[in-house]
Amino acid sequence: MDWMKMPPLASLKAFHAFAETGNVVQAGALLNVSHAAISQQLRALEKHLGAALLDRSGKSMTLTADGEKLARALHLGFGAISDAVADLLHITQDRPVHVSLTPSFAASWLMPRLPAFQSEYPDVPLALDPTPALVSLRPGGVDVAIRYGEGDWPGLNSELLLQSPMVIVAAPALLKGRTSMTPDELSQLPWFEELGTTEATTWLAQQGVEHGPRAGRIALPGNLMLEALRAGQGVTVTARHFVEADIKAGRVVELFHEPSRRGYHIVTADAPIRPAVKAFVGWIRRQASQM
Repeated sequence: MDWMKMPPLASLKAFHAFAETGNVVQAGALLNVSHAAISQQLRALEKHLGAALLDRSGKSMTLTADGEKLARALHLGFGAISDAVADLLHITQDRPVHVSLTPSFAASWLMPRLPAFQSEYPDVPLALDPTPALVSLRPGGVDVAIRYGEGDWPGLNSELLLQSPMVIVAAPALLKGRTSMTPDELSQLPWFEELGTTEATTWLAQQGVEHGPRAGRIALPGNLMLEALRAGQGVTVTARHFVEADIKAGRVVELFHEPSRRGYHIVTADAPIRPAVKAFVGWIRRQASQM
């Protein structure tokens, strides 16, 4: 197709609207423009093609033979485009909002709130993908991610949802009554890390314990990690928000507190997002503001 020879889309739309209605006023109403704008576009189209598309000799304009030929072609072309767009919109509206988030965030923060979302938005399906991996955000794939960090991911839009420092915690049963331990003493105990992360080893290394946990390290999904933590099976590093209730209730002991600007962010691609995704993002934002 030689795009340089194609008339402007605006003039083709104006002609198609006139061919459908037979009236410049009604054509203007279809396109939400004035009838004068329609007339101008029709003349511009005839000039571009070098052909008379309209017979202006009578009281009202009618299509010439060339105009009828173009009108049939536009009816087929715009009709096919309209059908394809309608199909795509239907698919897009029915597609679940695909959310990537860590298992610990899903289990500790989102899942308890999901009944409220389903009650408010019963027609918005969700697909939760609990993974610590930094997945790509692209059209037709993951719509929104909940990520922990400082919100500086290049090429993406991020908004702080929940600020939460990292803490080192363990159950009283594992600590045998102690309420404080040095990093070297903690390295004698078993450690848990969420799958896909190295937070335990990294924290110990930052404290000068280069050899890591001496009693071993187990990597497991975040929700299982928190359950094992509460059962007294190991030490872990986690966002404080997930264990605040446990700390207050005495189920776990906060041994170290790492102040930080980091937190959980709402992350979306730098592109227009679907209404269903906007609804979900607005909802989780409201949920966080109520805390």
